[in-house]
Amino acid sequence: MSRDWREDLKAWLAPFVAALGHKARARMCPAYIAGLIGPGDCKSVQSMAVRADEFSYDRLHHFVATGSWDSDPVEAALLKEADRLGGGNEGYLVIDDTALLKKGTHSVGVAPQCAPSLDKTANCQSWVSVTLASREVLVMVELRLFLPDEWTEDPERMARARVPEDKRIPLTKPEIAILLWRQTWPTRRQATAAIFQYINGFYSPLAFEAKAA
Repeated sequence: MSRDWREDLKAWLAPFVAALGHKARARMCPAYIAGLIGPGDCKSVQSMAVRADEFSYDRLHHFVATGSWDSDPVEAALLKEADRLGGGNEGYLVIDDTALLKKGTHSVGVAPQCAPSLDKTANCQSWVSVTLASREVLVMVELRLFLPDEWTEDPERMARARVPEDKRIPLTKPEIAILLWRQTWPTRRQATAAIFQYINGFYSPLAFEAKAA
């Protein structure tokens, strides 16, 4: 890859970096994203730091693991950019769940659980998402991790994994979907419809919410 793509990435990330409101984070964010999408098969913090020449492992690890920041301004910037790219009368809100395969047990929410996108039970994380879709443009605007019972019933495990206290409340996937829908729909009314994919077999409450809105 040439260095030009990094400049394009910085330009694209500009509204999100500005929303971070912190000089150190503003420097690390483009470098971290570049590490995720750039060359190299291994995307661990250590591997990305070795391949990069503009930051150290300690700085990158602090940005990823220990930094504390308010996500609301970044999410607001995301919604604004999503509207610019895919809003309007031809837009659709797509609510779905997806699985991310994992080999270990330490990642938050990982457990043997149903993975509809894989059509089997697998050791994975499970996520509920809201995507704004318009023709060929797809922009994910909301994403939340589902915590299975073996996590929500183990407060010490959640504390060790630094799960935020307001995210430790047990919620089913349909309940998460409704929560994300309520957060997204008031500012997405220009989207003409919502499409509810298979979410644990229960989507009638979501359809009711959409009809009421």
